[in-house]
Amino acid sequence: MKRRGWLVIVGLMLAVFFGQSYAIDPGKIREFHIRENDTTSYTLILVLDDAGQPAYFFRNIFTPVCLTGECKPVYINFYWDLLGNYQRFDFPPGEVLTKMDHKEFKQEDYDKLQGILHNPSSLLKDVAMNDLVGKGTENLADSVDAKAGATLKTVKNEVIDGAVYTCYTLWHIAHGYVVNEIRRITETYQDDTLLHRFLGSNNFDYQYWAMERVITSEGDIYPGFMPDVLKIVQGKNLFTARHALQKLSNRFFQTDSRQSWLWETYQKAGYAFQIAILKKLTNVPFRAPLAEAIAQEIPKSNQEQSGMMLKLLAKQPSLSDKAQVQLARRLNAPNSEQGNAIYQLLTKLKSKNQQVIAQLKTFERSATQTNK
Repeated sequence: MKRRGWLVIVGLMLAVFFGQSYAIDPGKIREFHIRENDTTSYTLILVLDDAGQPAYFFRNIFTPVCLTGECKPVYINFYWDLLGNYQRFDFPPGEVLTKMDHKEFKQEDYDKLQGILHNPSSLLKDVAMNDLVGKGTENLADSVDAKAGATLKTVKNEVIDGAVYTCYTLWHIAHGYVVNEIRRITETYQDDTLLHRFLGSNNFDYQYWAMERVITSEGDIYPGFMPDVLKIVQGKNLFTARHALQKLSNRFFQTDSRQSWLWETYQKAGYAFQIAILKKLTNVPFRAPLAEAIAQEIPKSNQEQSGMMLKLLAKQPSLSDKAQVQLARRLNAPNSEQGNAIYQLLTKLKSKNQQVIAQLKTFERSATQTNK
């Protein structure tokens, strides 16, 4: 059978399995046959968007949920993003989940299951299925009650009472072998289009993944990706912004234009990211405009920020007259600790600016009178 004909059949099968509202154009699916071991294999589907770019993965799952005794068949559909992060589930038409007493899940059970499956750090990660069976019994211990074993009590908040094994089995499918397979497949689709898309995504995992591929180990950005990375630095997500900033080399910020851009970013940023920017500047040689901007910012800053700024300015081999004058005006500030730091800084520079010299002498006279 030709491949196109086979894809049409697959599309029709998916329409039946998912229902008409989930029918997928056969031309927008790619199939991958995954073999985890000698007894477990399945088809993983990659769905493409209208532009032919990877959109998401899904899998039609049939699995028996059992250990000993009674087994329950489960039919469910799982969806992952392009890095293997579990997203959601739904069901083929007419399928539901049931508990050990054969009662169907209620909506709150489905909501809790989504929360359980959405947590990649669940305690279920390090629990063996055998640990969920009460010692000395061969029956399914699928309830969390006073008779349950210690392990089962430990994971009580990670499971649904009456559906312990269902939660366990489905969590390990969502976060198991398939995750690395999805990442491997996505790697094969890597190109500039995908990287630009990931960098501009609201999915921070996509952004981290793409930054590792467009910023070199030396902190340089590959051609064509600078606007994407700088947009992340100025973005609303503190963690991705700080990650991008830290990955960039100190050398990247040595020009007037980039230092001006970084300072504009500082002025628009929240407090935590402002501190991150000041830390980044620790080993960056200042151009005159940046030093002057920082000197001007000191009066508007709190003690932590102004202290960091003065240390940054003190590391510079020289400062322009404009920056020195701005600092000298703060010699008589109410904060005596700040005044002393500025005095030491300007004294070290051996300023020849007459205005600065006059301010230093005034400060010295004031300090002498205070000490009398």
